[in-house]
Amino acid sequence: MVLASECDEVGLGDSKKRQGTRIGKELARNIIGLYDTVPQLKEAGFIHFEEIQLLVDNVGKDRVSDIACSFAKSFLIDYTIEQCKKWGIPILKSNLLVYDYRANRFGEEETYVPQNPETGRAVILVPKRWLRLMPWINFDDYFSTYFSDIVRKDHPDDRVSVLTFNRANYDVIQVYIKNKERSQGDCKNDPLFTPIPVLSTKRKLKTIRNLPSGKEKKADKKYEDVLFQLMSSLLYPHLDFADAQSRTDGGVLIRDLIFYNNRSYDFLRDIWDTYECRQVVMELKNVAEIDGAHINQLNRYMNEPFGRFGVIITRNRPPRKILQNTVDLWAGQRRCIVILTDEDVAMMCELFESKQRLPIDVLKKNYVEFQRKCPG
Repeated sequence: MVLASECDEVGLGDSKKRQGTRIGKELARNIIGLYDTVPQLKEAGFIHFEEIQLLVDNVGKDRVSDIACSFAKSFLIDYTIEQCKKWGIPILKSNLLVYDYRANRFGEEETYVPQNPETGRAVILVPKRWLRLMPWINFDDYFSTYFSDIVRKDHPDDRVSVLTFNRANYDVIQVYIKNKERSQGDCKNDPLFTPIPVLSTKRKLKTIRNLPSGKEKKADKKYEDVLFQLMSSLLYPHLDFADAQSRTDGGVLIRDLIFYNNRSYDFLRDIWDTYECRQVVMELKNVAEIDGAHINQLNRYMNEPFGRFGVIITRNRPPRKILQNTVDLWAGQRRCIVILTDEDVAMMCELFESKQRLPIDVLKKNYVEFQRKCPG
């Protein structure tokens, strides 16, 4: 159980370095102990091991993904080798921990898979069609759509109390599982899903704030990488199909971040109608202070295929002369450049976690403030 609880080669989950930690022996004993404490499991075992989330504390969806990958690793290695041959991805010899179904145990196996060029660690690929944000069976869904309806209202609703109730009333879990099985046709992933949504926004925001401005020790590249992950998730699904470092056909211009504008929100319909903004271009500038050159760079990207609206994300509030520069650009060419700072990104993260409002409202707020500065 301990060995199956982590699968670093696949790298799903929230760990910044894509390297997690296995569960401890005590938690493993709690999981295995379910076979003694729940009569139905002792008799028939698990039909869906995702049920562990509903019975044991400190087991979440990321752990379920790791367990699934650990037991499916042999297939995933074959899939990885096949895809590497198809796309010409180099593979190197690696010793991986693989589950042997005949021996019913984990053991080292010598195989050939790609390696992360930065860390030298083995990488295993997963079919995109398998990816979902949440397991089809998960605690949040169980609690919000089922538990609150079938248990008396005076029952404590903290997680530990719910798990304790579930272990003593496993028949309730069985009914929930049967309901999920009947509706399994709805269990579909997003076939156009690109970003793995960010759940631990505070950690990524802290990474940004700890980065020095400038290019020292590739701080600018780290800034762009983290912001790409953050913005792809914070703005999804209103801005979709995020792409980083998108080049023009000639390869001359490189846009840091670009989104498709699907007009699913009033603000996005507004910039579509006003600025013909079919795709939103964002420039990510890890500098202490942006200048006119940064404004001009983004201005060059705002052409016919994308429209006359763009966003600069930078560390600090720009000086007054730069803000006036953007107003003058609007007055002369009807082009709109909105500037976001670390504080705006922090507010988006706060809204993302609290769900009080949509994170895209921060971008809308800055757009409205910009409009009010422009001449009538």
